[in-house]
Amino acid sequence: MGQRILVAVIFVPILLAIMLLLPPIAWTGVVMFISAVAAFELLRAAGERRVSPPMQAASILSAAALPLCCWAGVWAPAAGVCAFGVMTVSFWCAIRAYDEGGVSIGFFQVLLTLFAGVMVPMGLSALVALKCMAQGEYLVLLAVLLAFVTDAGAYFAGVFLGRHRGVTRVSPNKSLEGYLGGFLTGVVFALGYGAVISAVSAQAVNYLSLALCGLFGALATELGDLAFSFIKRQYGVKDYGHLLPGHGGMLDRFDSMVFAAPTLMLLVEVCPPL
Repeated sequence: MGQRILVAVIFVPILLAIMLLLPPIAWTGVVMFISAVAAFELLRAAGERRVSPPMQAASILSAAALPLCCWAGVWAPAAGVCAFGVMTVSFWCAIRAYDEGGVSIGFFQVLLTLFAGVMVPMGLSALVALKCMAQGEYLVLLAVLLAFVTDAGAYFAGVFLGRHRGVTRVSPNKSLEGYLGGFLTGVVFALGYGAVISAVSAQAVNYLSLALCGLFGALATELGDLAFSFIKRQYGVKDYGHLLPGHGGMLDRFDSMVFAAPTLMLLVEVCPPL
């Protein structure tokens, strides 16, 4: 617990400063690092030692490149190029392994490199897209804090109010009350966040949009957490890594962002909260 708190005390202010004070390219660099490490951790956890080094390299390079391409405004075409590149390398390695009669690289491993190298970083790249929007420093901060606060709200609601557990076998200790607490916490936080932004910056705030961001952002956060917990259950992995003492790996901390960030980005584009 002490390590967990210490890591949070050190790194959270750094992330907040980069999001709020530095230009988008600095935040893009952070997301590139998070995305590349997350891809590596996922490949290691689910690859069953059958993802060859060239496949890993292609997937990790793609994961690092996509946030940068998002910042440069070529996100959509870059995603296609990266997907084709990763697929080409992965199928080539699989065909060579099959011909040589060695360790078989299956279709699953090819799909895994695409998921780790393209789908996960596309979700995380939404954090860059939010930062590059008007009032981007407030929007990206909303996305990050909403995910963390939703997790905390679900945890404490489950601890103190949880009665109906076993909603899903993926996380059997989580309760219905915990999930509902997370949703409620997300909405309340989003509304409170809007009030604070309005008070400190005289920025016009759309509270209905913020309530929708809070609700659907919380839903996406819970889904992201369950999705990557499902993968860990499949492969008997407790944590994706040990990069952040007390917290696990990078993917353990940012798994919910893969779903939450794109959800917030879409909501912000359709119904701007600020």
